[in-house]
Amino acid sequence: MSIVVNIYYTGTDGNARKFAEEMERSGTVAEIRKEEGNLRYEYFIPKADPETVLLIACWKDQQAIDRHHSSPMMDKIAELRVKYNLHMRVERYMSDEDGIPETDKHFIKK
Repeated sequence: MSIVVNIYYTGTDGNARKFAEEMERSGTVAEIRKEEGNLRYEYFIPKADPETVLLIACWKDQQAIDRHHSSPMMDKIAELRVKYNLHMRVERYMSDEDGIPETDKHFIKK
């Protein structure tokens, strides 16, 4: 079972987008993606809210998240959150290893 964490970073004057761009440009995102247990680390911009950036991070288990939280990357993330004066909303989900139930698969076009 994996853990999916959605983090909504919200700011003003395009700061959430600038934060995500600096995370990418600085190589911090690339380093996080290399961390043991990281399955996904990707930013998205909601159409309805251009002042928010959504991070979808997926981790193998809680131990992977704990390692990430104690890594040097967390200092960089915290520094950039302060620099861009961002506020956060967090959602956390457990992913079922069996994936999508058979009853739902016929709704998905591949």
